[in-house]
Amino acid sequence: MPVESPERRNRDEVLLAEAGVDPSIPAEVGLFRDDGWLRRVSREPVVLFGGARALLLEVAHPLVAAGVAEHSDFRRDPFGRLQRTLAAVSAIALESRDRALAAVRGVVRAHETVRGCLPEEVGRYAAGTPYSGRDPDLVLWVWATLADTALAVYRDFVGPLVGEDLADYYRDQRTMALLLGASREHTPADPIAFRRWFDGVVAGDTLAVGAQAREIARSVLGTPGVDRGPVPLVTAALLPEPLRDAFAIEWSPARAERYRQLVASVRALRRPGSVDGSSQDR
Repeated sequence: MPVESPERRNRDEVLLAEAGVDPSIPAEVGLFRDDGWLRRVSREPVVLFGGARALLLEVAHPLVAAGVAEHSDFRRDPFGRLQRTLAAVSAIALESRDRALAAVRGVVRAHETVRGCLPEEVGRYAAGTPYSGRDPDLVLWVWATLADTALAVYRDFVGPLVGEDLADYYRDQRTMALLLGASREHTPADPIAFRRWFDGVVAGDTLAVGAQAREIARSVLGTPGVDRGPVPLVTAALLPEPLRDAFAIEWSPARAERYRQLVASVRALRRPGSVDGSSQDR
């Protein structure tokens, strides 16, 4: 095992301090408290149901869509980038400090090579608009789609987080955003500010679904008749309505009923008492 250099150790210590990682947490535990809500939510397998929803939210931003389209092999391996992203986020949330920091560095390295220009006009973005995987605003949006999706899936399939539990979850999520390169100034300070900001982005002109985003969506959701399990249904149910319409994803009373039945089935399979915390809606 390579010996960590003093320079890297110092950089890591500065990063952890600036991101607000609790220094009292033992290194073998990781970056977050084991009983915190970030870890509780991250350990839930059902959260993976929302991966495609998060990806479609990401690529609804034209500059993110260009980065995914031009710097990943999504046509041959539509879930590859998504799986790598989810694995990295899981490692940051759940692994020991060394492994979590290695995952952070891996994400940063991968994003350093993601740069280019938008090939065509999409929404308010002119053709030729430059993008970078290290742009703090793009990092913030990608993180936000993952954080919001995990919360939405957990709400429906397990139970909603409210009050102090939600505040605890968001504090750790905000730390993750700062670790990944989002700016402290632009990252919402609390869950209420996050909801106001996130809904404002969805309702505003920052997002616009272009040809690249639609191609990525088709590669992930598949074509009619191709079994992708519950992913297309969960994606359709949880996408904000304006984006569901922009991606031309079918939604109907019949699909809504199928989603209700899926949620009920998953909840019924959960062991009684398997979820702790007072904010669970059973």
